[in-house]
Amino acid sequence: MNAPQSSRFDTLCVHGGQSPEPITGAVMPPISQASTYAQKSPGKHTGYEYSRTQNPTRQAWERAVAALEGGAGAYAFASGLAAAATALDLLPSGSRVVAMDDLYGGTRRLFEQVRARSAGLDFHFADLSDPQILEQAITPDTRLVWVESPTNPLLKLADLSAVAAAAHRVGALALCDNTFASPWSQRPIEYGFDLVLHSATKYLDGQGRCVGGAVVGREEVVGEGVYGFLRTCGPTMSPFNAWVFLKGLETLSIRM
Repeated sequence: MNAPQSSRFDTLCVHGGQSPEPITGAVMPPISQASTYAQKSPGKHTGYEYSRTQNPTRQAWERAVAALEGGAGAYAFASGLAAAATALDLLPSGSRVVAMDDLYGGTRRLFEQVRARSAGLDFHFADLSDPQILEQAITPDTRLVWVESPTNPLLKLADLSAVAAAAHRVGALALCDNTFASPWSQRPIEYGFDLVLHSATKYLDGQGRCVGGAVVGREEVVGEGVYGFLRTCGPTMSPFNAWVFLKGLETLSIRM
């Protein structure tokens, strides 16, 4: 039941990232509400030691989202903004960030009222849907290019291939907030993006039941970078919410 990435999108919505539970054979991942897992001896365990860092229910949803986006891995967060804040933590203090001029209000507030002050990040906003402005905005000292496409709320569209290429020419990371499109419409990693962000509260859930977020990406970015901050700072999604989000993914293709 752990469907390969070559499966049709509809199949991945239902089966992606999910395997029968090994003890009971339950075909749907059960909710694992345990905070702590028994170890045979210090450091010797079955892959689970503490639910802030590893939880089987949350990992099932992470695998499903990674499969839908075509990413090497994904990590789940308590909210979309928690995911966004962790993505910014990949940058050294003082880094230059070029962002779309139209962004979700909470993201812009995070940029201007929090990270500009707490981490000294240097944010520059530009209409990255304009190819000429895109090339002018991304300078050699840029470390991250952040786009939404479509944007929230004005629904601007960016040329994802052009944005990723411009970012990589100066050695910057390229991140796309794919919340409004969902992986049903586009998969930014296929256009060269390093990271994909979701407020799962919107289309990935689709039922108005849970708040959550996700970061998907290439292995070298999500493996140590995103996971390292996740395990240290702890903005993880609850197992119950992960289970509810798994239910939401089953109807993503139909709803879109």
